[in-house]
Amino acid sequence: MGIVQSQSIKNTFLTFLGFGIGGINALFFYTNFLGKEHYGVITTILSGANIMMPLMAFGAQNTLIRFFSSYKNQKERDEFLTFMLFLPLALILPVALAFYIFYDEISHSWIEENPILKPFFWLIPLIGLFMAYCEVFYAWAKVHMKSVTGSFIYEVLLRFIVMILLVAVHFDWLAKDTFVYCVAIAYLAQLIGMQLYAFSVKMPVLRFAIPENVKEIVYYSIFIIVSGGVAVMLIDFDKVMIAKYLPISENALYSVAIFISTVIAVPSRAMTQIIAPITAKLMVENKHDELNDLYKKSAINLQVIGGFIMILIFVNIKEMYHLIPKDYSGGILVVFLIGLSKFYDVLLGNNNSIIVNTKHYRTVLLFGVFTVALMIVLNMVFIPLYGIEGSAFATLLTVAIYNTIKLIFVVKKMDLYPFTNNTLKSLAILALCFSLFYFWDFPFHTIINIGLKSILVSVLYVYLNYKLQISEEVNGVIENVLRKVKLL
Repeated sequence: MGIVQSQSIKNTFLTFLGFGIGGINALFFYTNFLGKEHYGVITTILSGANIMMPLMAFGAQNTLIRFFSSYKNQKERDEFLTFMLFLPLALILPVALAFYIFYDEISHSWIEENPILKPFFWLIPLIGLFMAYCEVFYAWAKVHMKSVTGSFIYEVLLRFIVMILLVAVHFDWLAKDTFVYCVAIAYLAQLIGMQLYAFSVKMPVLRFAIPENVKEIVYYSIFIIVSGGVAVMLIDFDKVMIAKYLPISENALYSVAIFISTVIAVPSRAMTQIIAPITAKLMVENKHDELNDLYKKSAINLQVIGGFIMILIFVNIKEMYHLIPKDYSGGILVVFLIGLSKFYDVLLGNNNSIIVNTKHYRTVLLFGVFTVALMIVLNMVFIPLYGIEGSAFATLLTVAIYNTIKLIFVVKKMDLYPFTNNTLKSLAILALCFSLFYFWDFPFHTIINIGLKSILVSVLYVYLNYKLQISEEVNGVIENVLRKVKLL
């Protein structure tokens, strides 16, 4: 796992850097500089664009990774890469036309509830287009085992541009309405940066030819549209539904809570950038034992790291909310509910990478359709009853059902299993740390409280994981650090 560890560590650093910048934006700059209404507008627009992205990409980002290794010579690979560059246009053009023709009908429900959305609703498909091709070019780099610079563009560059824009709003250099349009331009800049990087890794040699396995490629891409749509809807559909039923300012409160809990999934995002093409390669070569080993290692490593982040958030969450404006309070329960759903994602390691590369992937399509229908119904039921907490509960319930189905599928169909005895030990450590540290606080300033409690939790958590040897890779990292500081 040398290349996995090397690039995963770099990707993790860049992803955390990006989330650090995003955290400053989401928790402080948006809340203090932009105001709840425009924050809610941005959240709704970007969530809608995220939902449209898998459709407009035509699944090309995953199809590139799935089939690239199967082509044995450069001519076939060039033909395949050329085909994948233009495949998304098969859906982008009709989707854009349909959105233009039926714009009033599509936008009516949201604009009626929140008229402030009216000038910006058309940005949803445009940003969705930028996101789609950014994903395609990112996949282009990943199949050539180059993901670090792409991670910088994907995770850091965009958030840094948005930070500059928010500072401009604060100093009245930029109007709030103009800021919303500038965010769309920031996504265009991200796309251009990713394209230039991808072409620097491998300049395309345009060979216009229909691949021999075009039928399989198209079927797989359609599957990715649905499965990718499901994955995105599990993340963003709740925010779109909130804007339909509640004042758009509620989306601002929800977004703050969502951002805090989403940090749990950062290591998973970082590792997936490089582990996905390796998973595809092992499956093409039919190396079952190596794949099973990778599955178990990815699951326990992500559980240890993601669980560490989760426990730090959970035990400090009350203090964290003292650091943001009081009118954004009320989202603590949302943090717990969404945090648990993210942790379940983390527990499954590279489960998604395995599913999208298996010959049985079409079966999962039925699970995805069921999940989307379930999520829509649950949000329609719980949002009017319980507001943003109802939406968070609907998301947790849907994710729990969907992930359990996927886990059973991989175990039964692929004879792959992610859990070991160390999985239970790790869960016990998490439960112990939460029980010891959640129900008390130091009588000091908020930042001092967070710092002291985090140090105590970290020492106990790392010590127990190291002594119980939960993860070989994590223990190796700990030992390297101890050697560097002359403690081992």
